[in-house]
Amino acid sequence: MVTGGVVSSIGKGITAASIGRILRSYGLEVTAIKIDPYLNYDSGTLNPYQHGEVFVTDDGMETDLDLGHYERFLDVNLSGQSNITTGKVYHTVINKERKGSYLGSCVQIIPHITDEIKRMIRKIAAQKPVDVVLVEVGGTVGDIESQPFLEALRQLRNEEGHDNVMFVHVTYVPYLKAAGEFKTKPTQHSTKELRSTGINPDMIICRSEKSINKPLKMKIAHFCDVEPLAVINAPDVSSIYEVPLVMDQENVGKYVIKRIKLGVGEESHDLSQWRAIVQSLHKPEPNVKVGIIGKYIELEDSYISIREALKHAAAQIGAHVEIEWISAEENIEENILKELDSILIPGGFGERGITGKLDAIRYSLEHKIPLLGICLGMQCMVIQFARMQGWPSANSTEFSDTNYPVIDMMEKQKKIKNMGGTMRLGSYDCKLIEGTMAYDAYQEDIVQERHRHRFELNNQFRDQLQEKGLIISGTTTDDFLVEIIELEDHPWFLGCQFHPEFKSRPNRAHPIFVSFMQAALDHKKS
Repeated sequence: MVTGGVVSSIGKGITAASIGRILRSYGLEVTAIKIDPYLNYDSGTLNPYQHGEVFVTDDGMETDLDLGHYERFLDVNLSGQSNITTGKVYHTVINKERKGSYLGSCVQIIPHITDEIKRMIRKIAAQKPVDVVLVEVGGTVGDIESQPFLEALRQLRNEEGHDNVMFVHVTYVPYLKAAGEFKTKPTQHSTKELRSTGINPDMIICRSEKSINKPLKMKIAHFCDVEPLAVINAPDVSSIYEVPLVMDQENVGKYVIKRIKLGVGEESHDLSQWRAIVQSLHKPEPNVKVGIIGKYIELEDSYISIREALKHAAAQIGAHVEIEWISAEENIEENILKELDSILIPGGFGERGITGKLDAIRYSLEHKIPLLGICLGMQCMVIQFARMQGWPSANSTEFSDTNYPVIDMMEKQKKIKNMGGTMRLGSYDCKLIEGTMAYDAYQEDIVQERHRHRFELNNQFRDQLQEKGLIISGTTTDDFLVEIIELEDHPWFLGCQFHPEFKSRPNRAHPIFVSFMQAALDHKKS
């Protein structure tokens, strides 16, 4: 169980994922759960500025971005049930109450809400034969909305037994420049707050800007009542993928295995593959510059999976990616685009920023710069292509009424009024056409990719677009919906309705991103 204190966004997700990566290096099977105490049922309707990107699982759940960290670090596919929210818990309990499942009881936080939380955790733990379940509690200790979850975890420890449950508390140790020293008081107060809920941490992970020394660790151990070996320092590093290596040097895996008696020997421990991945990610040359044209660029977490997928792909081809974040809401100067080796148009919703994206696509078409469009990015590629082929009013019905709605909703989507969880979500089969860039990238006939969108390429204009030179290189297996488009007379111009970034791994870069980065490198060389 991983909790956090002092400040939010301290890195609990990366910490939990890193512990999982270390345990995986011992040959253990690991799964993960993220608890979000907000009342939203899922992350689907949350503003990216507030909560970062929405990560989508194979089974179509819109979840917290930390599930992306878990999938990348653990190299597993998690189900949507791995994201537990207050909304989900209360929704389930109220539905049971309406059905009379509680036999007339007065439904209360304890035991009904806490019992439901424990049931959800155990259900996920039982889905697959795993050795360890990581449970991260969002927010900070002391938040009113997280109290039922902490109480449920306290009960779970008692029910499962001391040797089967371990608590890890992540805190921040600030460095005061004026005083010239680290301050442990915030960590002491945070731990005291956690202990007031009945939970005693078994390990304290201290986040800090710089490394802290042994006397400081001893002080924290003394005041927070944990073993000195259980005080772990996780200072800032240049890449999140270094964190498992830093924590491994502090013998985190060894301590966890001993504490919850996992019964594996030190000889089975092997992080060499992960170490090689980290080294490949640090390759400084050749440097390839990718421009991401988006409307949420002030918060990189809005595009975190895309950012990481680009890093994975660059490492695989032996290059380093430099990302230029370009606002789609402003007029994009050609001087900026001239400096790029490739352009990426990410997904999104709404009309805001569309003009900038269309301008960047036009520049790619005119100057033959490699371009990847994802979801809305693909739809913008179709719109701009159609406009340049003699349909100046071509558009999406998401943005305006037009005589040339090359992008439109399916009829059954038009009838939907609720915003949450009503898109084409999750994994769908995509049939690839031989002889296309998409097929060359995948080298497979059928692939599975994750979706999150309502609007599709309008089949009414499909034949006309193809006659004008648009190549449809991927469709649903029944050939009804267009999944991938590209152009023949362009070095690399590909758009996909799905989100390939969600399936990229540091040890297994996504084929679309690898092909895109190779095209960017070739463009740079030429």
